[in-house]
Amino acid sequence: MADSGSPRIDAESDFMRSRRLQTLSALAARLRGEGGEATRALSFDEVVDALGRRGERRLGLQLIPLDAIIGSVDKVKDFDRRFRPTSDKSRARWERIARASRVGEEIPPIDVYKLGDYYFVRDGHHRVSVARALRLRLIEAEVTEVQTLLEPRDIGRRDSLELKHWRKLFIQRVPLPSTVRERVRVTKPHGYGVLAEMVEAWAARTMMAEAQLMDKKTMAQRWMDEEFLPVLELIEEAGLQGEDETAGDAYMRVAGERYRLIREHAWDREIMKQVAAGKKRGRKSR
Repeated sequence: MADSGSPRIDAESDFMRSRRLQTLSALAARLRGEGGEATRALSFDEVVDALGRRGERRLGLQLIPLDAIIGSVDKVKDFDRRFRPTSDKSRARWERIARASRVGEEIPPIDVYKLGDYYFVRDGHHRVSVARALRLRLIEAEVTEVQTLLEPRDIGRRDSLELKHWRKLFIQRVPLPSTVRERVRVTKPHGYGVLAEMVEAWAARTMMAEAQLMDKKTMAQRWMDEEFLPVLELIEEAGLQGEDETAGDAYMRVAGERYRLIREHAWDREIMKQVAAGKKRGRKSR
Protein backbone atom coordinates (compact mmCIF):
# COMPACT_ATOMS: atom_id res chain seq x y z
CA MET A 1 0.00 0.00 0.00
CA ALA A 2 1.16 3.53 -0.77
CA ASP A 3 2.70 5.65 1.98
CA SER A 4 3.26 9.35 1.30
CA GLY A 5 4.02 10.17 4.91
CA SER A 6 0.66 11.91 5.32
CA PRO A 7 -2.07 9.66 6.81
CA ARG A 8 -4.75 12.04 5.48
CA ILE A 9 -3.47 11.96 1.90
CA ASP A 10 -2.89 8.20 2.03
CA ALA A 11 -6.43 7.60 3.36
CA GLU A 12 -7.84 9.68 0.51
CA SER A 13 -5.80 7.64 -1.97
CA ASP A 14 -6.98 4.41 -0.35
CA PHE A 15 -10.60 5.42 -0.82
CA MET A 16 -10.16 6.54 -4.43
CA ARG A 17 -8.34 3.32 -5.31
CA SER A 18 -11.07 1.22 -3.69
CA ARG A 19 -13.82 3.11 -5.53
CA ARG A 20 -11.95 2.81 -8.84
CA LEU A 21 -11.57 -0.95 -8.45
CA GLN A 22 -15.27 -1.29 -7.56
CA THR A 23 -16.28 0.68 -10.66
CA LEU A 24 -14.04 -1.40 -12.93
CA SER A 25 -15.34 -4.62 -11.40
CA ALA A 26 -18.96 -3.57 -11.96
CA LEU A 27 -18.19 -2.57 -15.56
CA ALA A 28 -16.49 -5.92 -16.25
CA ALA A 29 -19.54 -7.76 -14.86
CA ARG A 30 -21.87 -5.82 -17.15
CA LEU A 31 -19.67 -6.56 -20.16
CA ARG A 32 -19.90 -10.25 -19.28
CA GLY A 33 -23.69 -9.90 -19.17
CA GLU A 34 -23.86 -10.65 -15.44
CA GLY A 35 -25.49 -7.43 -14.22
CA GLY A 36 -25.08 -5.70 -10.87
CA GLU A 37 -26.15 -8.68 -8.75
CA ALA A 38 -22.96 -10.55 -9.63
CA THR A 39 -20.75 -8.10 -7.76
CA ARG A 40 -23.07 -7.01 -4.95
CA ALA A 41 -22.45 -8.29 -1.42
CA LEU A 42 -24.66 -11.23 -0.46
CA SER A 43 -27.67 -10.62 1.79
CA PHE A 44 -27.57 -12.54 5.07
CA ASP A 45 -31.37 -12.76 5.23
CA GLU A 46 -31.53 -14.08 1.66
CA VAL A 47 -28.98 -16.79 2.38
CA VAL A 48 -30.51 -17.84 5.70
CA ASP A 49 -33.96 -17.98 4.13
CA ALA A 50 -32.61 -20.36 1.47
CA LEU A 51 -30.91 -22.59 4.06
CA GLY A 52 -33.58 -22.53 6.79
CA ARG A 53 -32.66 -21.04 10.17
CA ARG A 54 -32.62 -23.36 13.20
CA GLY A 55 -30.83 -21.39 15.91
CA GLU A 56 -27.66 -19.57 16.88
CA ARG A 57 -24.87 -19.57 19.45
CA ARG A 58 -22.37 -16.98 20.56
CA LEU A 59 -18.74 -17.83 19.79
CA GLY A 60 -17.20 -14.64 21.16
CA LEU A 61 -14.17 -12.66 20.06
CA GLN A 62 -12.12 -14.25 17.26
CA LEU A 63 -9.66 -13.39 14.51
CA ILE A 64 -11.38 -14.20 11.21
CA PRO A 65 -10.08 -14.14 7.61
CA LEU A 66 -11.22 -11.08 5.67
CA ASP A 67 -11.57 -13.13 2.46
CA ALA A 68 -14.28 -15.24 4.17
CA ILE A 69 -16.53 -12.19 4.70
CA ILE A 70 -18.92 -12.34 1.75
CA GLY A 71 -22.08 -10.49 2.78
CA SER A 72 -23.99 -8.11 4.95
CA VAL A 73 -27.05 -8.03 7.15
CA ASP A 74 -28.31 -4.64 6.01
CA LYS A 75 -25.85 -2.88 3.67
CA VAL A 76 -25.75 -5.03 0.54
CA LYS A 77 -26.16 -2.01 -1.74
CA ASP A 78 -23.38 0.02 -0.11
CA PHE A 79 -20.50 -2.42 -0.71
CA ASP A 80 -19.61 -4.97 -3.37
CA ARG A 81 -18.52 -8.58 -2.86
CA ARG A 82 -15.00 -7.44 -1.91
CA PHE A 83 -16.42 -4.77 0.40
CA ARG A 84 -15.37 -1.89 -1.81
CA PRO A 85 -17.74 1.11 -1.43
CA THR A 86 -20.26 1.54 -4.24
CA SER A 87 -20.66 5.31 -3.78
CA ASP A 88 -19.01 8.33 -2.20
CA LYS A 89 -21.75 8.95 0.36
CA SER A 90 -19.76 7.64 3.35
CA ARG A 91 -16.35 8.76 2.13
CA ALA A 92 -15.59 10.94 5.19
CA ARG A 93 -16.29 8.07 7.59
CA TRP A 94 -14.29 5.61 5.47
CA GLU A 95 -11.25 7.91 5.32
CA ARG A 96 -11.43 8.62 9.05
CA ILE A 97 -11.15 4.87 9.77
CA ALA A 98 -8.37 4.53 7.19
CA ARG A 99 -6.38 7.33 8.85
CA ALA A 100 -6.85 5.75 12.26
CA SER A 101 -5.71 2.38 10.93
CA ARG A 102 -2.62 3.86 9.31
CA VAL A 103 -1.43 5.63 12.47
CA GLY A 104 -1.99 2.54 14.61
CA GLU A 105 -5.06 3.60 16.56
CA GLU A 106 -7.07 0.77 18.15
CA ILE A 107 -9.98 -0.25 15.92
CA PRO A 108 -13.00 -1.85 17.66
CA PRO A 109 -13.91 -5.41 16.66
CA ILE A 110 -16.57 -5.86 14.02
CA ASP A 111 -19.73 -7.94 14.66
CA VAL A 112 -20.53 -10.84 12.32
CA TYR A 113 -22.77 -13.83 11.77
CA LYS A 114 -20.97 -17.07 10.85
CA LEU A 115 -22.50 -19.52 8.37
CA GLY A 116 -20.24 -22.51 7.82
CA ASP A 117 -16.93 -21.05 6.64
CA TYR A 118 -18.46 -17.70 5.66
CA TYR A 119 -19.20 -14.48 7.55
CA PHE A 120 -21.80 -11.73 7.19
CA VAL A 121 -21.28 -8.29 8.72
CA ARG A 122 -23.77 -7.00 11.29
CA ASP A 123 -21.71 -3.99 12.34
CA GLY A 124 -18.37 -2.71 11.03
CA HIS A 125 -18.81 -2.57 7.24
CA HIS A 126 -16.45 0.41 6.86
CA ARG A 127 -13.84 -1.28 9.06
CA VAL A 128 -13.97 -4.36 6.83
CA SER A 129 -13.75 -2.21 3.69
CA VAL A 130 -10.72 -0.31 5.00
CA ALA A 131 -8.98 -3.47 6.20
CA ARG A 132 -9.37 -5.07 2.77
CA ALA A 133 -8.17 -1.90 1.04
CA LEU A 134 -5.07 -1.98 3.27
CA ARG A 135 -4.58 -5.65 2.26
CA LEU A 136 -4.87 -7.06 5.74
CA ARG A 137 -5.60 -10.79 6.07
CA LEU A 138 -7.35 -11.00 9.44
CA ILE A 139 -9.74 -8.85 11.44
CA GLU A 140 -11.00 -9.08 15.01
CA ALA A 141 -14.70 -9.89 15.29
CA GLU A 142 -17.45 -10.78 17.73
CA VAL A 143 -18.86 -13.93 16.15
CA THR A 144 -22.35 -15.44 16.36
CA GLU A 145 -22.75 -18.78 14.59
CA VAL A 146 -26.11 -19.47 12.94
CA GLN A 147 -27.30 -23.08 12.60
CA THR A 148 -29.33 -23.93 9.49
CA LEU A 149 -31.44 -26.79 8.18
CA LEU A 150 -29.15 -27.25 5.18
CA GLU A 151 -25.38 -27.35 5.43
CA PRO A 152 -24.02 -23.86 4.60
CA ARG A 153 -21.77 -25.03 1.78
CA ASP A 154 -21.30 -23.41 -1.64
CA ILE A 155 -23.19 -20.26 -0.66
CA GLY A 156 -20.72 -17.81 -2.12
CA ARG A 157 -22.85 -17.10 -5.23
CA ARG A 158 -26.43 -15.93 -5.57
CA ASP A 159 -27.22 -18.36 -8.37
CA SER A 160 -26.77 -21.28 -5.95
CA LEU A 161 -29.39 -19.97 -3.52
CA GLU A 162 -32.48 -20.88 -5.57
CA LEU A 163 -31.45 -24.54 -5.63
CA LYS A 164 -30.84 -24.46 -1.87
CA HIS A 165 -34.20 -22.75 -1.28
CA TRP A 166 -36.08 -25.52 -3.10
CA ARG A 167 -33.98 -28.21 -1.41
CA LYS A 168 -34.92 -26.70 1.97
CA LEU A 169 -38.62 -26.90 1.04
CA PHE A 170 -38.14 -30.53 -0.01
CA ILE A 171 -36.48 -31.44 3.32
CA GLN A 172 -39.31 -29.74 5.19
CA ARG A 173 -41.88 -31.81 3.26
CA VAL A 174 -39.77 -35.00 3.25
CA PRO A 175 -37.75 -34.88 6.51
CA LEU A 176 -35.06 -37.41 5.67
CA PRO A 177 -32.45 -38.14 8.36
CA SER A 178 -29.29 -36.10 7.87
CA THR A 179 -27.31 -39.34 7.50
CA VAL A 180 -29.00 -40.21 4.18
CA ARG A 181 -30.08 -36.76 2.96
CA GLU A 182 -27.05 -36.36 0.70
CA ARG A 183 -28.21 -39.33 -1.42
CA VAL A 184 -31.20 -37.34 -2.63
CA ARG A 185 -30.14 -34.43 -4.82
CA VAL A 186 -31.45 -33.02 -8.09
CA THR A 187 -29.88 -30.52 -10.48
CA LYS A 188 -32.85 -28.24 -11.22
CA PRO A 189 -34.40 -26.16 -8.40
CA HIS A 190 -38.04 -26.96 -9.20
CA GLY A 191 -37.13 -30.64 -9.43
CA TYR A 192 -37.27 -30.75 -5.64
CA GLY A 193 -40.92 -29.75 -5.75
CA VAL A 194 -41.66 -32.51 -8.26
CA LEU A 195 -39.75 -35.05 -6.19
CA ALA A 196 -41.61 -34.08 -3.01
CA GLU A 197 -44.92 -34.67 -4.80
CA MET A 198 -43.69 -38.08 -5.96
CA VAL A 199 -42.74 -39.04 -2.41
CA GLU A 200 -46.09 -37.89 -1.03
CA ALA A 201 -47.94 -39.76 -3.79
CA TRP A 202 -45.97 -42.91 -2.95
CA ALA A 203 -46.90 -42.46 0.73
CA ALA A 204 -50.58 -41.99 -0.14
CA ARG A 205 -50.65 -45.23 -2.14
CA THR A 206 -48.84 -47.06 0.66
CA MET A 207 -51.23 -45.77 3.34
CA MET A 208 -54.25 -46.79 1.25
CA ALA A 209 -52.81 -50.27 0.70
CA GLU A 210 -52.03 -50.72 4.40
CA ALA A 211 -55.15 -48.90 5.67
CA GLN A 212 -53.13 -46.88 8.17
CA LEU A 213 -51.58 -43.42 8.44
CA MET A 214 -47.90 -42.57 8.71
CA ASP A 215 -46.27 -39.35 9.86
CA LYS A 216 -43.80 -37.37 7.74
CA LYS A 217 -40.66 -38.85 9.28
CA THR A 218 -41.94 -42.38 8.82
CA MET A 219 -42.96 -41.54 5.26
CA ALA A 220 -39.49 -40.18 4.45
CA GLN A 221 -37.62 -43.14 5.95
CA ARG A 222 -39.85 -45.78 4.39
CA TRP A 223 -39.71 -44.11 0.96
CA MET A 224 -35.92 -44.10 1.18
CA ASP A 225 -35.70 -47.74 2.29
CA GLU A 226 -38.55 -49.29 0.30
CA GLU A 227 -38.60 -47.18 -2.87
CA PHE A 228 -35.66 -44.91 -3.56
CA LEU A 229 -32.67 -47.11 -2.69
CA PRO A 230 -34.07 -50.33 -4.26
CA VAL A 231 -34.98 -48.41 -7.44
CA LEU A 232 -31.49 -46.92 -7.63
CA GLU A 233 -30.06 -50.44 -7.58
CA LEU A 234 -32.31 -51.41 -10.50
CA ILE A 235 -31.38 -48.24 -12.40
CA GLU A 236 -27.68 -48.92 -11.91
CA GLU A 237 -28.09 -52.57 -12.91
CA ALA A 238 -29.93 -51.55 -16.09
CA GLY A 239 -27.42 -48.80 -16.90
CA LEU A 240 -30.12 -46.13 -17.03
CA GLN A 241 -28.45 -43.29 -15.13
CA GLY A 242 -27.11 -40.56 -17.39
CA GLU A 243 -23.59 -39.19 -17.04
CA ASP A 244 -24.78 -35.76 -15.94
CA GLU A 245 -27.62 -36.99 -13.73
CA THR A 246 -27.76 -37.21 -9.97
CA ALA A 247 -29.44 -40.21 -8.37
CA GLY A 248 -32.51 -38.04 -7.77
CA ASP A 249 -32.61 -36.93 -11.42
CA ALA A 250 -32.38 -40.54 -12.62
CA TYR A 251 -35.09 -41.70 -10.22
CA MET A 252 -37.56 -39.03 -11.37
CA ARG A 253 -36.88 -39.57 -15.08
CA VAL A 254 -37.06 -43.37 -14.97
CA ALA A 255 -40.15 -43.32 -12.75
CA GLY A 256 -41.89 -41.01 -15.21
CA GLU A 257 -40.87 -43.13 -18.19
CA ARG A 258 -42.02 -46.31 -16.43
CA TYR A 259 -45.48 -44.91 -15.79
CA ARG A 260 -45.74 -43.56 -19.34
CA LEU A 261 -44.99 -47.00 -20.77
CA ILE A 262 -46.90 -49.36 -18.49
CA ARG A 263 -49.16 -47.15 -16.30
CA GLU A 264 -47.96 -48.99 -13.20
CA HIS A 265 -46.12 -48.01 -10.03
CA ALA A 266 -44.44 -51.37 -9.51
CA TRP A 267 -40.72 -51.99 -9.95
CA ASP A 268 -38.88 -55.12 -11.07
CA ARG A 269 -36.18 -56.13 -13.56
CA GLU A 270 -38.68 -56.85 -16.34
CA ILE A 271 -40.16 -53.39 -16.01
CA MET A 272 -36.67 -51.87 -16.10
CA LYS A 273 -36.00 -53.77 -19.35
CA GLN A 274 -39.15 -52.23 -20.83
CA VAL A 275 -38.04 -48.77 -19.72
CA ALA A 276 -34.60 -49.32 -21.20
CA ALA A 277 -36.09 -50.56 -24.47
CA GLY A 278 -38.45 -47.63 -24.60
CA LYS A 279 -35.52 -45.26 -24.08
CA LYS A 280 -33.58 -46.86 -26.93
CA ARG A 281 -36.59 -46.63 -29.30
CA GLY A 282 -36.94 -42.97 -28.39
CA ARG A 283 -33.33 -42.31 -29.35
CA LYS A 284 -33.73 -44.00 -32.75
CA SER A 285 -36.86 -42.01 -33.56
CA ARG A 286 -35.16 -38.62 -33.12
